[in-house]
Amino acid sequence: MPAVFEPPLSQRLRDARHVLIAGAGGGFDVYAGLPLALALRNAGTKVTLASYAVSELGALSLSSWVRTGLAAVRPDSAGNDRYFPERTLARWLAIQGHDPVVYAFERTGVRPLRSAYRKLIDLLGIDAVVLADGGTDILMRGDEAGLGTPEEDMTSLAAVAGLPVPTKLVVSLGFGIDSHHGICHAHVLENLAALQREGAFLGAFSIPPGSAEAAAYCDAVAHAAAATPLSASIVNTQVASAVRGDFGDVHTLSRTEGTELFVNPLMAMYFTVDLDGLARHVHYLPRLEHTRTRAEVALAIEEYRDGLDRKRARRPIPH
Repeated sequence: MPAVFEPPLSQRLRDARHVLIAGAGGGFDVYAGLPLALALRNAGTKVTLASYAVSELGALSLSSWVRTGLAAVRPDSAGNDRYFPERTLARWLAIQGHDPVVYAFERTGVRPLRSAYRKLIDLLGIDAVVLADGGTDILMRGDEAGLGTPEEDMTSLAAVAGLPVPTKLVVSLGFGIDSHHGICHAHVLENLAALQREGAFLGAFSIPPGSAEAAAYCDAVAHAAAATPLSASIVNTQVASAVRGDFGDVHTLSRTEGTELFVNPLMAMYFTVDLDGLARHVHYLPRLEHTRTRAEVALAIEEYRDGLDRKRARRPIPH
């Protein structure tokens, strides 16, 4: 029975022994899971971090590869100095005295990604998986006017949905940030309401601004921005601004100059959902089931959207 003073997310993860928190959409999405990861670690739960990597992993040594499609990234791993979020995070973790390993899933389609997840879960004894999305792309059903950039998020969602893990969750951090990608956040709220009717929306909660996790998250985001200034995370820097209490058109990166931002407290809130419940709501997810490459995922989504457009074009115009 849910309790007012204990979010359903806490209840779902209460008995987990080893939680895998993975960035769903690649890049800096794994940072969106960092406050939750630190809170769990502070509570005594073992946590491993991972990312669906859009980084170039070809420079990694053979010893870094756990298996095809899955690598362990450490502070000294070889890679691109301009953009390598997994290594940047590993270096920050090392500075903080945490286990400095971030696993990187190679950018593939659903079938090989699921195999890589299965290997990591079996290897580490994972009993709970949390996909973290920086933004709200992962909450789109597919028939909205704008989907943002769904390919990586939906590949991760489909891959994990097919795994027999006791607890599978999704957390979305950064409400409102995806407006510049064409997402209407009224649709996000409508989708969450539909999930709530089925018991799959697990509520929302803020990252407490005075907490150790908030301070550590803001430090990690600042560290990443200093380490890779040309590719710093626009999403996480806005979330960090929201955590600090900034509001409105607040810029902390030169990358956002010339655009109008709307930093606000909702950006610092986790929206949490049951992963399998969310997967059932994404109309085109079954089309991704047998994909092996990112190109196949993109094509499957494009074909679904083209089909929607044709159906809409055939509808009679009301007089």
